[in-house]
Amino acid sequence: MIETNENRPLVLVTGANGQLGKELQRLEGRWPAFKFLFLSREDLPIHHFELVRNYFKGCKPAVLINCAAYTAVDKAEQEPALANQINAEAVGVLAAVCAMNKCRFIHISTDYVFDGTATKAYTEDEPTAPQSVYGQSKLDGEKQAFRANPDAIIIRTSWVYSSYGKNFVKTIIRLLGERPQVNVVEDQFGSPTYAADLANAILQIASSNNWISGLYNYSNHGVISWFQFACEIGKLAGSSTPIKGISTAEFPTPAKRPAWSVLNTSKIVSTYGVTIRDWRESLSQCMSEMGY
Repeated sequence: MIETNENRPLVLVTGANGQLGKELQRLEGRWPAFKFLFLSREDLPIHHFELVRNYFKGCKPAVLINCAAYTAVDKAEQEPALANQINAEAVGVLAAVCAMNKCRFIHISTDYVFDGTATKAYTEDEPTAPQSVYGQSKLDGEKQAFRANPDAIIIRTSWVYSSYGKNFVKTIIRLLGERPQVNVVEDQFGSPTYAADLANAILQIASSNNWISGLYNYSNHGVISWFQFACEIGKLAGSSTPIKGISTAEFPTPAKRPAWSVLNTSKIVSTYGVTIRDWRESLSQCMSEMGY
């Protein structure tokens, strides 16, 4: 627990060790109007209602940003109960405790709530139809959040990467250094999201006087395939290793991936005025920070 006599509102961030949590920590100094408290899974078991409720009594946060998630998409097929506990049950607990304490609740969801068969960018009100355990657990989390706390804000995002943690960008860089050729699927399309950009957008929303609950989409601008994403990563890394485009059928995985993950971000822009950069600009910045 923390005790503070400061008048600055406290922003509680769960999932502090993940990509988004790390990027929020890095931004802390740019938002001096807030006091931040970052929590890992070890610091607080977020699925435990009484523990979370008691924690809130001690620190009285003004905003909770839930970055905690079970993100092992393929592993979730074998661990549905654990995925559901973290991605759904815990979200309901956090949302409920926030509602009890008049604390603003921001939760992060995913493009995997859709079936991936669309041909235009998904708006927030498109029908959902998850095709994997992971996607279903995240959709259940959304439902539990709004059931317990209609004032919540949920941000769906896609293809998240950062200089922290495990992600597609770091995997491609590693494979380019290990293999004579790297094969990447070219028939799945989406928009990458630099976690630093998403973190900044979240804090812009958290600080806004214009709190409008509901679903929002956020990703960087541009529609590309995983293959095109990999090619740009290879180019920025200065790698000469060839990258070959293959079909999803040639790269089977335990969990089904959406063939189309493009999100329409006009709502979050019009409501909160957040800036959305082109994916190339954000990728270039991220890789520059990684030394490329």
